[in-house]
Amino acid sequence: MSIINHHQPMITIRLKNFEFFSHHGVYEEEKILGNTFIVNASVSFNADEKISSIHQTINYVSIYQLIKKRMHIPTALLETLAQDIAEEIYNFDERLQSISISIEKKNPPMLNIKGSVSVQYEKKFN
Repeated sequence: MSIINHHQPMITIRLKNFEFFSHHGVYEEEKILGNTFIVNASVSFNADEKISSIHQTINYVSIYQLIKKRMHIPTALLETLAQDIAEEIYNFDERLQSISISIEKKNPPMLNIKGSVSVQYEKKFN
């Protein structure tokens, strides 16, 4: 078990505005018609040494692949989806100190509305 030192150097990798078409939602119409979702992810890890190799960092391509795979599994709640994605990313690389996932539903099933809804999930690991 490690203790987070708030003066320890950290690197944060951000994946921004990845768009997916998926069938997440509580309502039957969402499950059938699908929707556009925008996913953002941030992962932070300790950077004690100068990074000069892909093996010293977190591969953002691998993180994207985990997100993409999970986004294609229909899920009723965005909260569940965000928690599952964060857990899968952490299981992929346990060097992570924190993960933040946001998922935006571009066209929520609400009459006469222009806008979107989103959830954000953040978790810190000790």
